Amino acid sequence: MRKIAGHPAFIVLFAYVARIATLSIMWHLALLPVKDFLPYGYELGKVASSIATGKGFSSPLRFLDTGPTAWFTPIYPYFVAGIFKIWGVFTFESRLVIQAANCAFAALTIFPIYGVAHRSFGKAVAIGASWAWVFLPTSLLFPITWIWDTSLAALFMALIFWVTLAMSEARTLSAWAGYGALWAFGVLINPSILSVFPFLAGWAIWRARLGPLPWIRVAIVTALIFAAAMVPWTIRNYRVFGKFIVLRSNFGLELWLGNNPGVPDTWSPWLHPNDSREEAEKFQRMGEIAFMAEKNHEAIEFMRSHPADTLHFIYRRFVNTWLAITDSPVDEWTSFPWYLRGFVVLNLLFSLFTWLGALFANRTKSEDSLAYFAMLIVFPVVFYVTHSSLRYRFPMDPIMMVLAAYGVAYPISIWAGRLAAQPSGVTPAPPAVAD
Repeated sequence: MRKIAGHPAFIVLFAYVARIATLSIMWHLALLPVKDFLPYGYELGKVASSIATGKGFSSPLRFLDTGPTAWFTPIYPYFVAGIFKIWGVFTFESRLVIQAANCAFAALTIFPIYGVAHRSFGKAVAIGASWAWVFLPTSLLFPITWIWDTSLAALFMALIFWVTLAMSEARTLSAWAGYGALWAFGVLINPSILSVFPFLAGWAIWRARLGPLPWIRVAIVTALIFAAAMVPWTIRNYRVFGKFIVLRSNFGLELWLGNNPGVPDTWSPWLHPNDSREEAEKFQRMGEIAFMAEKNHEAIEFMRSHPADTLHFIYRRFVNTWLAITDSPVDEWTSFPWYLRGFVVLNLLFSLFTWLGALFANRTKSEDSLAYFAMLIVFPVVFYVTHSSLRYRFPMDPIMMVLAAYGVAYPISIWAGRLAAQPSGVTPAPPAVAD
């Protein structure tokens, strides 16, 4: 039984059953009512509904039809639109299928978690990290509560990291071409993955210099395949908007939502055009590209003229990213219900053991540790500058889980090793203390 419980396929199956059971309970308790846009997909659900009803990749706002959009990259909206075409737009059946698919993505993430951990830290850490992912609250709830690319992006970020570690063994240019294609697919799911592409792909190519292939050929093939996969979407955007938009158009809005005079701590969600009728009408009147350009300009002007506020917001978003709170836990502790207190403690421990695991990895797996540190340091930066959420961090969480498991396992192994080294029946002497 122990052998079965440690097999990744069994853990994946258990994880999927656990998520479907959680979904069933939440539906039974009427905690997930079907609504058109809140919380049923927000902008993504609206774009998917436009595709499914023959209006094309357009109209991300729930209030108004606003025409063609580049708010998203194409893969997940078309995935949801395909489900709408089969099971109906914003129906109970469609939502159930989407949530079941997201649960599958979250469960399948265990395969790369296991592979990454096994490769870097051994089988015991791989099993521990996989089972910890099964019960991680965000891994259980995000696939159910968010009709978004969150779970699929986490799956592909973990796959990319796993393959990155393995690319030192690649012996053919076709393998590197596949690596570039994998990156492209991930970025077309969620562009935030692009932030770590130069660092992880660069690290993999740097390690390849010791292999049989010239590193420059490896770099060229990877970059060309990656860039070529971006071309169709970029051409579509240029033809529609007459502007060079490689991936998404909405960065200016996201930057402004976190950097404007109305921001209280991390961002101002009530000013989002999906929540503000005034902003929605402005969006429709100006057009998407002009609207985003104006918001980008206003945000940069605010950041330039209010450097102290900007730094304060960045700090608050940094804290929110790693601790899931914006105020001091001491200030909020007494007002939190028990389950929120538990969540704060769990997230604090998750982040703490993640960073401990990265430091321990630097001692034992110094070369691999560069890839882990690149992920932890680089991936969240854009959310410090714009606005933060555990959902935004979630694509990085599988790698965090591997490190957190190692952060727990490493000191235990050291302690157990020291105990095993003591002769039977002998009490170890206390450590010497300097005068």
